[in-house]
Amino acid sequence: MTRVSAADEVLDVVDRDDRVVGRARRGAVYAKGLIHRCVFVRARDAEGRIFVHRRTASKLVFPSYYDMFVGGVLGAGESYEEAALREAEEELGVRGLPQPEPLFKFLYEGPGGSWWSYVHEVRCEAAVRPQESEVAWHAFLTEDELARRVAGGDWPWVPDGLEAHRRLEEYRRRNA
Repeated sequence: MTRVSAADEVLDVVDRDDRVVGRARRGAVYAKGLIHRCVFVRARDAEGRIFVHRRTASKLVFPSYYDMFVGGVLGAGESYEEAALREAEEELGVRGLPQPEPLFKFLYEGPGGSWWSYVHEVRCEAAVRPQESEVAWHAFLTEDELARRVAGGDWPWVPDGLEAHRRLEEYRRRNA
């Protein structure tokens, strides 16, 4: 069986209103700066701590950066809900997660390109076995530990994850 490289994966290309306008291979989507779809899933353990990880050096976007979300791009024809569960289970290395709760969607425009980003949250009470091709290091951090790491500036954070984190904090304040 021939394995398709990440750059050859086919994605839906969308417009600024998140309507599908075509399809292209991931490598072309990134090279041409086409808008596509992505999911972010904040995973918490049984104690409520947040899964934080460093991406592998082989990632196409933001290699070796830290992130406080698991997730990734949607394949062509895939729904945000399907992608959220698939990505969370793949990256955490677990099966049987509950369906991640959808929180909000925003158009990320910044370093790396532009993509519609749907933020979700899930509780993962199983022992994680992160996907080695995606995750080089991981830990569960408390809210305070995460806030210190983000403010400290000693870890390079993925810019889209930082934007999703900022928007999630704002969302929580508005909905408290």
